[in-house]
Formats: sequence, structure tokens, C-alpha cells
Amino acid sequence: MRDTSELTAAAERFADRLRAAPQSRLERGAAAEGLRLARELATRAQRAEFPGRPPLTMPDAGMFAVADQLVVAAADLAETLRTAPAGAPEGDLDEAVRLVREAEGRSGL
Repeated sequence: MRDTSELTAAAERFADRLRAAPQSRLERGAAAEGLRLARELATRAQRAEFPGRPPLTMPDAGMFAVADQLVVAAADLAETLRTAPAGAPEGDLDEAVRLVREAEGRSGL
């Protein structure tokens, strides 16, 4: 089993910043960036867990829910990667952490 704490910690940090952001900052794109990331992480988790099945799209639950959506998507992907069989691509975890950090940077938070 792999240690996925770096992914969950990065997602929690970004989510905390989203929760603390003023509404005007969320409206200027921070919430949209968080939702894009949450959707990407959720898609990756579904593809890994259910190969061959088309992934469902995470709904837009509103700018004030995006932080929670991000945390849930990251936790789902982390668990999928943590329990992946031996020999699964190690780069998936590193790439997910990179995606979180890049999205946080683009969000302006």
C-alpha cells in the first residue's frame, strides 16, 4: 500500500483556502478552479476503480460547496491509489499531487 497523505494534505490545504476566501474571490475563478480539479480527481478515481466504465461527472453544487467536493474527490482518489495492486503506476500519485498544487496556484488564493 502506498502513502497517499501528501495528496490528501495538499487537497485539504487548497480546500481550507477556498473556505476562507471571500465570495468575490470565489466568483473571480477560485471556485471554478476548485471544481475543475475536483472533477478531474473524481474522474481519475473512477477510471482506476472501474476501468472500462465511463466516469460520471461531479455536479456543480455551488461555489460554497466546492471545497468539500475537492476533499471528497481527493480522498476517493487517494484510497483508490493506496489500495492499488502492486505494480500500479507510481506516477499517478505524483501527478495528482502536482495537479492539486497547480490548481491552487491558478486559483489566485
